[in-house]
Amino acid sequence: MEKVVALLCVFGLGMSFALLGSISIKLMPRLKIDTARFGTLISSFMITSLVASLIMGVVVDSIGYKPVAVFGFALTAAVLFIIARGVTYNLVIGACILLGFGAMALNTAGNTLIPVVLYGGENPAAASNFGNVFFGLGLFLTPLVVSFLFRKTSYENTVSVLGIIVLIPVIFALLATYPEVPAGFAIGDAFALLAKPAVLIGALALFCYISLEMSFSNWLPSFGKEVISAESPEIDEEVVDASAARVLSLFAVAMMIGRLIASQIPTITEYGGWYIAAVALIAGVIILGMTRTNSGMRARLLAFVAGLAFGPVFPTTVGVTFAKFSPEIYGSVFGIIFAVGLLGAVLIPKAIGNMAKGSTVQKSLKLLVPLCLILIVLAIVMGIL
Repeated sequence: MEKVVALLCVFGLGMSFALLGSISIKLMPRLKIDTARFGTLISSFMITSLVASLIMGVVVDSIGYKPVAVFGFALTAAVLFIIARGVTYNLVIGACILLGFGAMALNTAGNTLIPVVLYGGENPAAASNFGNVFFGLGLFLTPLVVSFLFRKTSYENTVSVLGIIVLIPVIFALLATYPEVPAGFAIGDAFALLAKPAVLIGALALFCYISLEMSFSNWLPSFGKEVISAESPEIDEEVVDASAARVLSLFAVAMMIGRLIASQIPTITEYGGWYIAAVALIAGVIILGMTRTNSGMRARLLAFVAGLAFGPVFPTTVGVTFAKFSPEIYGSVFGIIFAVGLLGAVLIPKAIGNMAKGSTVQKSLKLLVPLCLILIVLAIVMGIL
């Protein structure tokens, strides 16, 4: 049962990360906001997630997985019900802040439990890749479900359905049996990790990677809408909206495929840094292509290839970093590297929104290219350590 809970946690995390991007097309006119203010919603979620990641990492190491998982599912569901009914910008910002705590509880519980309960704890990068296929599943299904329900029912009912989906796993979280948490953990143990080179490199690598992934997750529907509308201005807006939402779904499917492939590589933990360097180079080329395409078909293809390359980067970074430490402090290690990673997600998607306000989302994606170059350098260092 603990395996099911671990996988449902990262599934719920995928839903949380896809939420704002999936509903943006309806949420922005509902709240009467532009792309810059929508970017502020993303930043509010990310800033809170940054703080919550540090807290949840220590909490998992201190009191165990069960209370953190139950809290994560319950709070995330409650937030979705609030966003479903919210009609003011300030209320939705408040909900995004709470979402940060719910999502990071799911994130920490899932991503620290997966390397312990899968693959016998022997190949953390492979286990993390397999487990995070379910993150991709959440990222994939959310915009797909939203796109379908937007055509069938109201915005309020659509988001409420997502809330019910997240609430159901509370039952599994309450019934599961989890690995014991060793006694004697102290907060000072977590602070000492800040001096470890493996933690610092992993954290900076996630800064670059999460900036890339969150920018794609939140702006791909808008990017798709711009390209498709420019290519075929005669198409009905609702059809364009549905097609644009599916661009994110293609990205998510490709991420799942990439992670599933990586989970079958026996040496992925040993050589993970070199893999990350290679796909970071590929990602930079893809992004340049996205800023220049004027074809909806090519936009979809580029989004798919980007997801295929991006997919294994996060779980492989986590697994390679975990392999250098004892499972008893996975929570604290994960809390630190993910919190630093989220700092990038706070800054970069907002920067894209600000730049797009006077231009387009498509052109603003060029801000991501330097991050790919930095990630190449960090990944090479990771491979050497």
